[in-house]
Amino acid sequence: MSNNPLPELVCPAGSLPALKAAVDNGADTVYLGFKNDTNARNFAGLNFDEKTMAEGLHYAQSRGKEVLLALNTYAQPGRVQAWREAVDVAAGLGVDALILADVGLLAYAREKYPDLNLHLSVQGSATNYEAVNFCHKEFGIRRAVLPRVLTLAQVEHVIKNTPVEIEVFGFGSLCVMNEGRCWLSSYACGESPNTVGACSPAKYVRWEKNPGRMDARLNGILIDSYGDQENAGYPTLCKGRFEVQGETYYALEEPTSLNVLSVLPEIVKIGVRAIKVEGRQRSPAYVTQVTRTLRAALDSLKDGNDRYSVKPSWQAELTKVSEGHQATLGAYNRPWR
Repeated sequence: MSNNPLPELVCPAGSLPALKAAVDNGADTVYLGFKNDTNARNFAGLNFDEKTMAEGLHYAQSRGKEVLLALNTYAQPGRVQAWREAVDVAAGLGVDALILADVGLLAYAREKYPDLNLHLSVQGSATNYEAVNFCHKEFGIRRAVLPRVLTLAQVEHVIKNTPVEIEVFGFGSLCVMNEGRCWLSSYACGESPNTVGACSPAKYVRWEKNPGRMDARLNGILIDSYGDQENAGYPTLCKGRFEVQGETYYALEEPTSLNVLSVLPEIVKIGVRAIKVEGRQRSPAYVTQVTRTLRAALDSLKDGNDRYSVKPSWQAELTKVSEGHQATLGAYNRPWR
């Protein structure tokens, strides 16, 4: 058994029911966001206003769980005050930490609320220990969330060279880009997760029913075409099918979910402090299923790495909620670097 403590299980809350599902099924920590574009999962019908956030904070914290606020888009010219006010409101509500990407907001939060824990968001695109250590020195960050482009060996290299806690993604929708630097959505419709909080803003999405098929478009761009018997996915540009040199296929990324069950012992061994579940846009049922399964897997590691084995029932539960019913280790198991 590694001498390292088990990583925190950090689970998504896109709504109050999802927050309660995460807390009730074994999350150590939940993360959430406001109902506006300070939040990189800014989808209609999701997220929290001050009232529901206060209720969620009470529910989680009274049960010994931490609540992190993702304020992880970049403040836009002429509107910086809106992002600063979001920091102020979050601090006043008593969140356990802010997850920030914008260095200007990190500086603001550090100066105005020196006792508030700050985490560097995955949207901050810190892929090496120099970047992490810079944010530790300048802004006092306690934790950094690494983008999903590093191998486990590269994650370990970062951990060995920083005093900052490192958090990695463990399950959910996979991003092949270096988060915080993806401009595909901006190319298609002038807006991106970094600015308005959504890869494919709903106002640009159109579904067109044609004989034998359903076409999905983003700002007029054909992202995918589904047969009558196919399940149609939300039209995110990087996960569309495109014609390339006479072949039509998923040219950038296939619909698949990151799933680290098979490498959990290695993740613990290298000293990862938190494992994050993606999915604030997903349902409370998804949160329940994933949280419960990863909680069971992490708890089984208490008996030692040598006794750990992935139960078929765990994989079956996670496969049910995986994109395209497929799973991958992503960059964690990449043979090339």
